[in-house]
Amino acid sequence: MKLSVEISKYPLHQDYIPFIKDFIARVNQYPELKVITNTMSTQLFGDYELVMSVLNDEMKRSFEAFGKIIFVCKFISGDLSPSDS
Repeated sequence: MKLSVEISKYPLHQDYIPFIKDFIARVNQYPELKVITNTMSTQLFGDYELVMSVLNDEMKRSFEAFGKIIFVCKFISGDLSPSDS
């Protein structure tokens, strides 16, 4: 089963940009996922089990490394990634 997720990360820290960039860099290290980033959010597309496993690991890592962070996520079944054509 495929999954599409839209994530917005809000670190509760004055210097928040490095925290967001760190998360984006980490999810981009999974070649099996399609990752699209814009100024409002990051979108992940891929196999359900992999997407959820990556989110579990990387969100936990963010909490442990940076403290208080708000993640706002939308989960949609299926691969809704834009076509490259």
